[in-house]
Amino acid sequence: MFQPLRLSLALALLWGAAARAEPAPGGRIERTRTVTVASGPAEPLPEVHVAGDQPTLLFFPAPIQTKTLTFDESRIRVLDTGALSVIVQAVTDLKEGERHELGVFFADGRAPYRAAFVLVTDPTEVDTRIDMKRPDPPAAPCSSEAQPRVPLPEDFVLLGYVGDKGVSVVRIKDVKDEAQGLTATKGKLYLGNGWALVSVLIGNHTKQPKWTPRAATFTRPMGPPLRARLVMEGDGLTEPRGVVQALAVVDMPKLNADTPFTLELRGEDGRSLKIPDVRFPKAVMKRIQ
Repeated sequence: MFQPLRLSLALALLWGAAARAEPAPGGRIERTRTVTVASGPAEPLPEVHVAGDQPTLLFFPAPIQTKTLTFDESRIRVLDTGALSVIVQAVTDLKEGERHELGVFFADGRAPYRAAFVLVTDPTEVDTRIDMKRPDPPAAPCSSEAQPRVPLPEDFVLLGYVGDKGVSVVRIKDVKDEAQGLTATKGKLYLGNGWALVSVLIGNHTKQPKWTPRAATFTRPMGPPLRARLVMEGDGLTEPRGVVQALAVVDMPKLNADTPFTLELRGEDGRSLKIPDVRFPKAVMKRIQ
């Protein structure tokens, strides 16, 4: 993040939720306020007042999927994004009656799943900080705990994880590491729109103690390693003679198709398992470069 943006974000956080009454450089009154996200498509979207000479911080109550951010790039600039925030500014003051929707999906899967609002320019005021909040959930008829929403196929398309080329699958050779007492079998590389996922079955030798992978990294001969998100089946504990599924997920940067990767799974007891020669298919690499 550039220093001016850091300063802008720090100042906005210090202002808190109280409204300001100081004129902006363009003669407008600067405001900070709280806005409730629309609970459904039938509810009108809240308005946010933006200007061409003043950035606006949008602060969300839960982590957001920044890759799902949608806006009109010809009229709106996104200066910075974070796990809980977006800083926007109009390219120029929007004309009277000009309205532009900006939306983004939340990452936690709770309703409402998407935060959307309309950007307009007001001649008298500008929002310097907007604290988004979700509407209060409807009162439950009983005290039973709500179950988490199960992901649906359409979610992957709406979130941009699957493009018009679908998902490519490449098999990975089995690995047997006698020194570490670990094996990797039935490995597959799934490659989608902006992401890659390796799925393997991890086996533990009979004479070895229990083992739980704690971190996953993709390394290559040249260039920095790629830290992956590690997801384990169940509690992730591999008993002696046991087998458990491990998933390593990484955001896909632009890479050379000939670049071989080594996936390393590291456990808290010092043992690790390396899966070499993980390669992305050339046909797919040409699409994403």
